[in-house]
Amino acid sequence: MAEVMRATVASLLKGIDRYNPDNLTTLEQYVKMQVDENTYDLEANLAVLKLYQFNPGNYNESVTIYILLKALTNLPHTDFNLCHCFLSAKNLNSEDVQKVFFLADLLEKCQFKTFWKCNDFFSSAALLQILAHIDDLPHMVYDVVGFEDSIRKYICHVIGICYDTISRKVFAELLGCIPEMQLNQWIAKYGWKLIDSDTIFIAVQEENIKTKNIKETITLENVAAIMTMASKGQLVPPVAPQ
Repeated sequence: MAEVMRATVASLLKGIDRYNPDNLTTLEQYVKMQVDENTYDLEANLAVLKLYQFNPGNYNESVTIYILLKALTNLPHTDFNLCHCFLSAKNLNSEDVQKVFFLADLLEKCQFKTFWKCNDFFSSAALLQILAHIDDLPHMVYDVVGFEDSIRKYICHVIGICYDTISRKVFAELLGCIPEMQLNQWIAKYGWKLIDSDTIFIAVQEENIKTKNIKETITLENVAAIMTMASKGQLVPPVAPQ
């Protein structure tokens, strides 16, 4: 079903017809299909947002929120930022749209425990206020099939490039306080190993650091030109720091 719809939408997006507002109904249905069937088509979703730009009277906030949430499922790619560029200032100021941007900000800053509302954070009055804000998110967050696992995949990506080892407790919290069985599945998925009952070996990060040799070539002609300018007083002296 999704593949048939993808092919239909691809044909609608060819040439000038991609800006035809009569296609909005089909494209919006396709967005909902992505939400329900855990598929993703960035090009089609950007086309919807572009049509909203050209036809503000057809703007649908619910569809926009679905598009933004689907973009979050493709982190660490920059899809969310692309979608952001297509939203007008008026639409950005919507309370529900701002809530999605709040979630995106937490993920960008790697505040994963706050994102999942782990109990460790309930001792902070400031974070209690933040968590209350999350609780008021639109119900569409929970409609997106595979949303939580997509975020966990992103979190594992971050862990994979930042950690040598990590404790099972911290790892479980970062993934949303998931049960032991799920935790073991994520460890196995990324090929990580248990060093002992509480420590997960991720990688030796030093082995992943690629050195880069920077070669700068200064020719005799370059030096001669500078010396000539200096002898004629044509070089501008550097400005002293204030």
